[in-house]
Amino acid sequence: MSSTSSNPSNAQRTSDAAPTFVLVHGSGSSSFMWAPIQRELALLGHRSLAVDLPGHGLDAQYPVAYQAPQDLDAWASEPSTLAGVTLQDNIDVVVDVVRRVAEHGPVVLVGASLGGTAITGVGNTIPELVDRLVYISAWSCVQRANPIEYMQEPEFEANLLAPLHAFNVGDPSRLGVGRANYRTAEPTLLADLKAAIMADVTDEQFRAFLNILQPDESIAVMTADARVHADTWGTIARTYIRLTDDRTLPVAMQDRLIAEADALTPDNPYEVHTLDTSHAGFLFRAAEVAAILDKLPF
Repeated sequence: MSSTSSNPSNAQRTSDAAPTFVLVHGSGSSSFMWAPIQRELALLGHRSLAVDLPGHGLDAQYPVAYQAPQDLDAWASEPSTLAGVTLQDNIDVVVDVVRRVAEHGPVVLVGASLGGTAITGVGNTIPELVDRLVYISAWSCVQRANPIEYMQEPEFEANLLAPLHAFNVGDPSRLGVGRANYRTAEPTLLADLKAAIMADVTDEQFRAFLNILQPDESIAVMTADARVHADTWGTIARTYIRLTDDRTLPVAMQDRLIAEADALTPDNPYEVHTLDTSHAGFLFRAAEVAAILDKLPF
């Protein structure tokens, strides 16, 4: 006896329907970051849905001690609502979104930065419901289990973000999160952060971006096993958008991730595009990003 499912098959979904782009943010961010990309996609006639991972977006925690005036001593011991949130929690949220969106046609699942670990997990779980995966300077782990392990490799040496320990508040091992003070007024520290994540935008644009970030990110998400599975994830068409001026996830590491995945599934390599922008600077090149997404093959 064959079983039935409420989820449509790829054949049913890909006949004539237009795709929906499901967008997954990275560390310390939320669905808000995707607004410029969604605007450009809409102008090209595309549907899109930006996901808030657990504890992000309007569910984010902004303690009084983080506000102005700040009380860094009090904030350093403030329990985090993201403590204990796991990579599987993130995957489950996106799986639920993809299942619902797939009822309306093809799904293109897009992840940026740490969001790559979530979309990888979705590809491992429900490959039949994802028509294409798109990584925008995002982690797609193959030989190493997670981003933390890859950060020990030589391809990560050009990273400028990891040395900025002065941004950190509190003890991550006790809090269960990395906690970054994006509201610091220290000019040298802010300049160093801009160089690490958005060197190619104006100071005003950089400050606008900082104001949509949230300070905490779960350590459990960053240290979980996020490796791709060749027999599930590896069957999905995939695209990588390289960012050559990225000093958070350096382009040498991006290229390593691409090469490892292509070696794992040589019959299904990445389709690769390149933009000369920084880790988060692609948000200010929204029309170019949308143009790439608009032309993806199905």
